Amino acid sequence: MPSSAPIVPADTDREIYIVLEDFGAVGEVWHSSSPDRETLIQDMLDGQYEQPVRIVAFNTAQGWSRDMTDDIASELRERCAERGEIPGCLQELLEEHGS
Repeated sequence: MPSSAPIVPADTDREIYIVLEDFGAVGEVWHSSSPDRETLIQDMLDGQYEQPVRIVAFNTAQGWSRDMTDDIASELRERCAERGEIPGCLQELLEEHGS
């Protein structure tokens, strides 16, 4: 029987991020996790999420989960200011969160 790669990361004591996206008539969908905060932010700036509405972080080893939408939106706003542009896919998220 062929073996498959494990889906549980080797380092379980770390933050994992998931993003809720609104696809309109299709509904809202949770996207798979990002391996770290920096990757998540870069992916969002690169337009890999079409209509993000919520970001949640969790750490199962430490037993917590948190809504990180405001924190991530604030960081995205700073990065967008440095770049001199706000990607269209982030416009609504930044208007609603992280002032």
